[in-house]
Amino acid sequence: MSKQINKTVLIMNFETESKSYQAFSEIKTLHTERKIHGEQMAVVEHDGNHKINAKDFLDFTGGDKNMKGSLIGMLVGILGGPLGVLLGWMTGAIIGSTQDAKEIRDAMNVFEKTLETIPEGQTGVILIAEEEHNEYINDLVNSKLGGRVVRMDEALVSHEINEAKQAEKEAQVSAKKRWFNKKED
Repeated sequence: MSKQINKTVLIMNFETESKSYQAFSEIKTLHTERKIHGEQMAVVEHDGNHKINAKDFLDFTGGDKNMKGSLIGMLVGILGGPLGVLLGWMTGAIIGSTQDAKEIRDAMNVFEKTLETIPEGQTGVILIAEEEHNEYINDLVNSKLGGRVVRMDEALVSHEINEAKQAEKEAQVSAKKRWFNKKED
């Protein structure tokens, strides 16, 4: 009986942008050599506005080729979207006024970990893959390129993205209600 291999989201950080692109290229080779089974991968930049922007994207499955609907695209979208803005800059008044503030904060674990792993002003790589042995990526990232890698279960990331999307909708509704009720005073 073969061992079930779970999909993992790997967040990698390097000192320079060129090392991120080198990792992107070498991970493609690891996939071609069947040392990992990649699904999606992106080079991302954490810009000065607390947003993650994709600079390059690859769909290993050959299917979609569109980052927008991918798991990585949704992760990047939330980090750069209204919820990311709410949590990044307006945590006080707006979130403090919503009943769902705890749910919003709980849904941020994956996002906070991503932003911590790829600090502001740096680039990194986000990979969704199945790894039978994690030493291939560890050797590349840690030993060869002097970076670091954080792994999260893909199912957890998907769940937290869905939770964040729901929390974002609820925060928008709550903010609108509060704003319009305020105007009636």
